Amino acid sequence: MAVESILAKALGQDASQLAAAEKRDLLARLLGRLAHEVRNPLSSLDIHVQLLEEDLSALAPQLREQLTPRLEIIHGELHRLDGIVERFLRLAGPAGVDLEPVEIPRILTHICELLRPEAAAREIEISAQPDNSLPPVLADPVRLTQALLNVVINAIQAVERKGRVEVSASVADGMVFVAVSDNGPGIPPERLASIFDPYFTTKTEGSGLGLWIAQQIVTAHGGSLEAGNRPTGGAVVTMRLPLKREEVTV
Repeated sequence: MAVESILAKALGQDASQLAAAEKRDLLARLLGRLAHEVRNPLSSLDIHVQLLEEDLSALAPQLREQLTPRLEIIHGELHRLDGIVERFLRLAGPAGVDLEPVEIPRILTHICELLRPEAAAREIEISAQPDNSLPPVLADPVRLTQALLNVVINAIQAVERKGRVEVSASVADGMVFVAVSDNGPGIPPERLASIFDPYFTTKTEGSGLGLWIAQQIVTAHGGSLEAGNRPTGGAVVTMRLPLKREEVTV
């Protein structure tokens, strides 16, 4: 059964009747419900671990020394699980961008440097080619970086080995265009319309959520994300971001 069918069934809907935007909304709603259901037992477990830690004071010193480290590990892992749920929801949800002037060339350079070791391990050349005359863009630097990071990681995974990934940026008609192109196998034409659907992937790596999360973030900035194939081979994902504040929707 397709993942979206499972998600739709969980919420009592027919996946075959859902458009792409409705599928994205479906996943966001299910994540919210899942987070609520997971956090309730996590909170209960956390409280009982704290109670057990208090009960240790009544035990013999030797037994207390043996059990304390184990309870600390459980306590720490419970907090880590809660943090994972919260971070994932923050990435998946479209709302909540904190806007400030952002230098796009700096973000592009940072991302390429961050992923250069991974690319080098695959013998992939990665380069940033931004127009340094680009004006600042009003954006959330953390979330925009995450969106671009997801797109570049997707390109690296598409190439797999021995290839190129290029990240460029330019400005035209009041918009900043950020393009991530590769010389991999490209995207089958019949799958271009589904590339941003949650859990959709043509690769052996990844969860299929990277491009969906990127699209959610870009949409929250009042922009758009589009995918296509290059005439010379490979794929290109283009991010469009508005320059003017009044064009940004949050």
